Amino acid sequence: MLAARLHGPKDLRVEHVPSPGPPGQGQVLLCVLTTGICGSDLHSFLDARLGDTRVEKPLILGHEFSAIVETVGPESLDGDFQPLESGARVAVDPAQPCHCCEPCEHGHPNLCSHIAFCGNYPYGGSFCERMIMPARSCFPVPKSIDDESAALLEPLGVAIHAVDLAKFRVGHSAAIIGMGPIGLLILQLARLAGADPIFTTDKLPWRLKLAQKWGGIPIRCDQEDAVQRIAKETRGRGVDVVIEVAWGGESVAQAAEMARSGGRVVLVGIPGDNQLAMKHSTARRKGLTVVLSRRMKHCYPRAICLAEQGRVDLPSLVSHRFPLQRVVEAFQLNTAYADKVVKVMVESRAKP
Repeated sequence: MLAARLHGPKDLRVEHVPSPGPPGQGQVLLCVLTTGICGSDLHSFLDARLGDTRVEKPLILGHEFSAIVETVGPESLDGDFQPLESGARVAVDPAQPCHCCEPCEHGHPNLCSHIAFCGNYPYGGSFCERMIMPARSCFPVPKSIDDESAALLEPLGVAIHAVDLAKFRVGHSAAIIGMGPIGLLILQLARLAGADPIFTTDKLPWRLKLAQKWGGIPIRCDQEDAVQRIAKETRGRGVDVVIEVAWGGESVAQAAEMARSGGRVVLVGIPGDNQLAMKHSTARRKGLTVVLSRRMKHCYPRAICLAEQGRVDLPSLVSHRFPLQRVVEAFQLNTAYADKVVKVMVESRAKP
């Protein structure tokens, strides 16, 4: 089968690799339909590492995906604890927690001490035609949710978890730093949660245009000081909640400056330099609550419900589509932020 494997920084190759064998107990063999390129994939592509996890051998990237169940192993129950059947179209949670360690026992599988995660070394991902996954990671989706939207349920779940951590109350003011796909999803969810006003910052005007469409107040941070603008708009108070969804760096420090005294800062973005810094006096004197968000937990049923009801707009995020054979071109376009890119989808279209 075809697969896109990362061999080193910017060294992504489409190669023929052996197809997976039959699924074992509690597993399914999936035919991958489509996979979205995530910001964490871009980090891996550029640096052959994610945080302090380095790619030491060729690795199949990808974790935002939809698929069709080809073969079902014995005793295979889906994420809703129902029997899976061949031919089912599913959204797939890329996280594979052990369900046995202390964080899992406390209801935090996203913090599992032994977690396996698709596309994060050494665990292979979904830029391929077929793969084995735990049945428990699979969530059947209704016909009203198309293949691309089914794949986007993963970033929607990440956004749901971040908004949960933000603890919005109706009428809370907010700022979201970074209008990539997850930032745009957080914006839609914050509006659903009753936040208003919501300031949105980014350097890319086409992303801010989408943010404005969904109720955000756009601030182009390469042309004006976002901290000063929010201070002016709020008469020096700051906002109740700031969610940082950029690549770290100065945006973390800006988040602390934007928040009001007693406010809440949620950090979602993954910094390229693996460092976290803000002015201590700002955070201390304001008495800020700073929370770091890791992936998601128990979010797929809620994500499916929101998508099925049309309460979030997933299709409008997709700006580009590539076949698996052109995945290198897709990554190059995405890392260059060319051609008004927002979300790139890579189609495997393997059929049972």
